[in-house]
Amino acid sequence: MLNLKSNMNKENNKEGQGDALRVIISGGGTGGHIFPAVSIANAIKELRPDAQILFVGAEGRMEMQRVPDAGYQIIGLPVAGFDRKHLWKNVAVLLKLVRSQWKARNIIRQFRPQVAVGVGGYASGPTLKMAGMMGVPTLIQEQNSYAGVTNKLLAQKARRICVAYDGMEKFFPANKIIMTGNPVRQNLLAEKPEREQAIRSFGLNPEKKTILILGGSLGARTINNTLIAGLQLIRRTTDVQFIWQTGKIYHQQVTEAVKAAGEILNLFVTDFIKDMAAAYAAADLVISRAGAGSISEFCLLNKPVILVPSPNVAEAITGSTGNDRQCREAERTQ
Repeated sequence: MLNLKSNMNKENNKEGQGDALRVIISGGGTGGHIFPAVSIANAIKELRPDAQILFVGAEGRMEMQRVPDAGYQIIGLPVAGFDRKHLWKNVAVLLKLVRSQWKARNIIRQFRPQVAVGVGGYASGPTLKMAGMMGVPTLIQEQNSYAGVTNKLLAQKARRICVAYDGMEKFFPANKIIMTGNPVRQNLLAEKPEREQAIRSFGLNPEKKTILILGGSLGARTINNTLIAGLQLIRRTTDVQFIWQTGKIYHQQVTEAVKAAGEILNLFVTDFIKDMAAAYAAADLVISRAGAGSISEFCLLNKPVILVPSPNVAEAITGSTGNDRQCREAERTQ
């Protein structure tokens, strides 16, 4: 975040320190977009306590809950993603996109931001497009080593593009790229609890080794199905205990499977972990989906980690080489 802070200070000097800084941050859909967005907002507030920050998300998506939980205002757009399997359904998607652009235009007109930041996800498309058309400087934060579709479309009009990995010139104009690394949650180290206290907060035994299993904010099907199949093995492994974040999509399926298996005293199951600092402090080993934001956080923690690439994202489809590269680059840029 150091390069981003430095560039923001330069922009503030141009705007004039006496004016309140107004920033729109747009995007979301998953924790991989939401948590960097909140981290950016926190960094701005640290630099400029008087800054006014407004988030713009997608109606019905998880940012509409997580952003207010972090203390920020958010407005939702009626935007949705394109259905690549059923193309005829995209007529409704296009109508929602038009409505979202008009709503974003009204938001920008009323809030009058000096900059709009896009972190990827459905809402950042119409928001940053309208901001650019209205003369508002835009900045993109790309978390991954393989750029997302929305960010690639917005890159031509963006003033600056913040990245975490080398070689992003194949997706973005080289003269706009700034190597910042990925924003991470500030409380991971600043508010790190003691291991015993952290484990007790999950109702587990501090004297046992603890494995933290993460499938991302929405969940990872393969990880969850593998653990469901291994519930009896988890029960028999009494010298080890598990914290299992199922993700929102799979939580009901997992809880029903655990209930059917009977009480498992060395297992804590939840759909979402709000206090990740406690979860990381409790863990002796982390098993996680190989998201770019997660990898950046793991580089700060000095914990052994087993990464499980997702078959549903572009950088994972290219094979393990992409994930190896992300690990090396994330470690170098932190």
